Amino acid sequence: MKKPQSISIFFTLFLLFIFACIACSNDDDTTATNDGDGEIVTSTDYDISSILTKFNAAGLSYEISGDNVIFTTNNLPDHKSPYYLDTEWEAELYEPYTGSNANFSLNPNRIAEQNITITIPIRPAEATTKEATALGAMGIAINGVVFYNQYAGPNNQPLTSEINSFDQYLGHPQQQGGYHYHQEPEYLTNTFGEDSFLGLLADGFPVYGPIENGEEIINTDLDEYHGHTSATADFPDGIYHYHITSEDPYINGNGFFGTPGNITN
Repeated sequence: MKKPQSISIFFTLFLLFIFACIACSNDDDTTATNDGDGEIVTSTDYDISSILTKFNAAGLSYEISGDNVIFTTNNLPDHKSPYYLDTEWEAELYEPYTGSNANFSLNPNRIAEQNITITIPIRPAEATTKEATALGAMGIAINGVVFYNQYAGPNNQPLTSEINSFDQYLGHPQQQGGYHYHQEPEYLTNTFGEDSFLGLLADGFPVYGPIENGEEIINTDLDEYHGHTSATADFPDGIYHYHITSEDPYINGNGFFGTPGNITN
């Protein structure tokens, strides 16, 4: 009579074990990803609302509307530049070129106030169909200056010649006076660190500097969109993010990893 009772207890415990495993799997919505160095990083659905307070500059504001954050910026850089020459801000913000490019040549444009609105998803996700970045603004830095892609207008030319007009902080204005960064915004990395959060692209994914975990990021560390998934100081559970590198394509590769929101000038 004891033997059947033992079997009954065994099956009861076995069923409890199965139910416990199922319950644990249902309670955990995290996914596991590899950060490229063999370390497993767990991540949940992405939410960038925690980093919005880092966008704190004069002439820059944002508001949350549903599942989006809407940035409005006058796009005036908060650092000095030779491109403030002959503007209303010259007395305060003009500074001759102090960079290291022996071929620097001031372009004929001067910084002018803009009115740019960028709508960005708060919960970015990988897009099923990736979109190419267009000429013009493709994202926004924490100081309110917009990011441009790796091409010069009007015909998606390499930056080979245009790069010689970048000021000491690696930005310059276009014909309408809209200042922008195609490359590393050195004023921000000098101020906050080369591993710091620098801004967002229009698809909601963060942009970080060229250093991660004490090592310089190079193009081969990143995917075709110029990003990867790993933990960051702001997202310890891991997030897909772009990195700025010293070589073309600099900020973004073959398009947005996620689905971009609207950009209006």
